[in-house]
Amino acid sequence: MATRRMKSPSSVHLVAVFSLLVVAAAAEVFFEESFNDGWESRWVKSEWKKDENTAGEWNHTSGKWNGDANDKGIQTSEDYRFYAISAEFPEFSNKGKNLVFQFSVKHEQKLDCGGGYMKLLSGDVDQKKFGGDTPYSIMFGPDICGYSTKKVHAILTHNETNHLIKKEVPCETDQLTHVYTFILRPDATYSILIDNVEKQSGSLYSDWDILPPKKIKDQVPRNVNDQVTCLLQPEDWDDKEFIDDPEDKKPEGYDDIPEEITDPEAKKPEDWDDEEDGEWTAPTIPNPEYKGPWKAKKIKNPNYKGKWKAPMIDNPDFKDDPDLYVFPKLKYVGVELWQVKSGTLFDNVVICDDPEYAKSIAEETWGKQKDELKPRLKELNDNNYRGATERIQHIRNTLKIIQRNLSIKYTDSLALEEKDLLIQLEK
Repeated sequence: MATRRMKSPSSVHLVAVFSLLVVAAAAEVFFEESFNDGWESRWVKSEWKKDENTAGEWNHTSGKWNGDANDKGIQTSEDYRFYAISAEFPEFSNKGKNLVFQFSVKHEQKLDCGGGYMKLLSGDVDQKKFGGDTPYSIMFGPDICGYSTKKVHAILTHNETNHLIKKEVPCETDQLTHVYTFILRPDATYSILIDNVEKQSGSLYSDWDILPPKKIKDQVPRNVNDQVTCLLQPEDWDDKEFIDDPEDKKPEGYDDIPEEITDPEAKKPEDWDDEEDGEWTAPTIPNPEYKGPWKAKKIKNPNYKGKWKAPMIDNPDFKDDPDLYVFPKLKYVGVELWQVKSGTLFDNVVICDDPEYAKSIAEETWGKQKDELKPRLKELNDNNYRGATERIQHIRNTLKIIQRNLSIKYTDSLALEEKDLLIQLEK
């Protein structure tokens, strides 16, 4: 079992430490990283994309705002860059046990397009070449791009094919730290948690297209009365929920009501000349008495049987795999992503078999700092706003002096700087 790397033992209450140790005693921890001193000896920075000069650098930092300045993680630091870094741990299989994969992520940059996910990899990996084409077993975490993509990825690899979860799991989009947890159980059920709250759950059988479905609609061709046919909706199946009221009769003379009538207030213009303009005809207007084509009132259909559904039968192509949930050679954890705007910070990575242990780690770290983050973020934004407005006022005062003393218009550089600052304030 891995050893918990405490960042600042003196700041942790003895009761919390004792509780954590009790939980840890029952958990098998395969990997745990809090990015304390010496983290670089455990992680390998990939050389992927370096020859194209598009490989980004990682910063070891607690970020611009934090709940504990000593609680550091790794943060993307350059815009429009690819990032790839990984760590190795003793190879293990999750057969017969839970697999819990958890980490925290904070987007300090108001992320427009970029990932915040991590990967678990199996077998042997050349960590120096780890990149976008490197096969992985699990990819999990938030992904944001524009207005259309704001979701949690949960991609599982089976027989060398990547399978995306079919359910939508919205991710957090603010600039605060959030904890993402993926739990996979031996009964092939799963849970996805954000900040220790379950956001999605279900089964590998139904929520991924890893195997063919167990049941399919009964549409298999069959021989009926010496003819090959498919099981379709029976002719006598009534699926109309409402029908015309047979007691409702069309009023006598209803069809004689015209759609338009002559405008009773129209008058022939005084200058109208029948010989030159032709015979004058009054214009028409919509008839307020006209109600459109007559339709009988609707009533509940007493013979309604509901919407017809083909009965479900066993799928002959389905072959169960009792090891569907198993990843037998998990050996690496890594981050591989592209970011338009940098500033994403990863921290407190946990891979274990006990959801309660992962929960306790989240509470020990994110849980103790979350209330400190909002006011510090607000204070930073307020200071940035105040500084920008002061800078704009300074520019305007400078420009007035230039205009007054030299009788010239704005200089290009100052006008451009003012424009940029105004755009930032609008954001």
